[in-house]
Amino acid sequence: MRIDRVDIIRVLNPFKHPFQTSFTKFENRDALLVKVYSEGLVGWGECKAFYGPFYNPEDNGTVLHILSDIIIPGILHTEVESPEAFMKQFDYIKGNRLAKAAVENALWELMVQRTGKSLKTLLGGTQKEIKVGVSLGIEKDINVLFKEIEHYLELGYHRTKIKIHPGRDIEVVKAIRKEFGDITLTVDANSAYTLKDIDLFRAMDEYHLQYIEQPLGEEDIVDHATLQKAIETPVCLDESIVSYEAAEVAIRLGSCKVINIKSSRCGGVYEGKRIHDLCVAHHIPVWCGGMTELGIGRAQNVSFASLPGFTELAHDVAAASRYFDEDVTNPMVDITDRCTIIVPDEENGIHYDVDEKQIDKMEAGHWIFK
Repeated sequence: MRIDRVDIIRVLNPFKHPFQTSFTKFENRDALLVKVYSEGLVGWGECKAFYGPFYNPEDNGTVLHILSDIIIPGILHTEVESPEAFMKQFDYIKGNRLAKAAVENALWELMVQRTGKSLKTLLGGTQKEIKVGVSLGIEKDINVLFKEIEHYLELGYHRTKIKIHPGRDIEVVKAIRKEFGDITLTVDANSAYTLKDIDLFRAMDEYHLQYIEQPLGEEDIVDHATLQKAIETPVCLDESIVSYEAAEVAIRLGSCKVINIKSSRCGGVYEGKRIHDLCVAHHIPVWCGGMTELGIGRAQNVSFASLPGFTELAHDVAAASRYFDEDVTNPMVDITDRCTIIVPDEENGIHYDVDEKQIDKMEAGHWIFK
């Protein structure tokens, strides 16, 4: 694939409801889109970074620098054989995985157009549809949270996940169990705790959570092994799994019983598939995490989650309307009446076209490299 031009477009898409986590409150999705031109074709990628370094060290500012000053000059007017070859070419860049994934995702889309095969087929996906779970932010009023949970249960979402932080944790779990009984429930701590809180997590065993997601430090694997051995509830690692090597160490140490694979956090779909294959080989359940993506990234997550290991657990790949009134794809990614999302492939003819009029409407910055 000869790379003829690359555009970076910053867009702002307001959330329908502000999204509160343990580290910040999001009013809109501030995202960078990457548009790669190649021999008459156009591939789109979406960077999953945020406006600040809240989820990991990267943010839109650092990504813009890495793309503008290093990656794009390295591929512009050159031949790129494949997404895998691209990742190997830029392996010398330390970290900055979200930046690399943004371009890698666009290259996958170019491969789809060049081969006439769906991303599901190119990756070796086997599932026709994926199960959807919902992730709910922290609410000061428990009754507001109850109404949200009730709403998504009525819609048929297969798993309810709530964000927790110190002071808003076990009492909230206890209240949910009392109100809703034995629903499939998980909690996500976003690294807000330490091993000093081990008794808290022991107490959570009583409430039969499907898993506890990333309770300890975002770079930690060792302390999570100590925690997992001390509690019955499965620990799910998220932020700690930044690469195949990190996943391998976590499995070897027994740091978790579940892994959330966010392909962009790992550097792209290619690396995410390697982690998926590793987990399947070691019988570690996996699910596909979300980062409040716009439609480009959301649709690619659906295809990634069609891999054969993603069968047991529901994914954070909700309908786009869960977050936004409008989006950058036509149609917007939506769920079925079974609360699943159909995976685009050659047989069903489903595909998500990029809506450039919507992108123009949301545009907050535009950089052109040619």
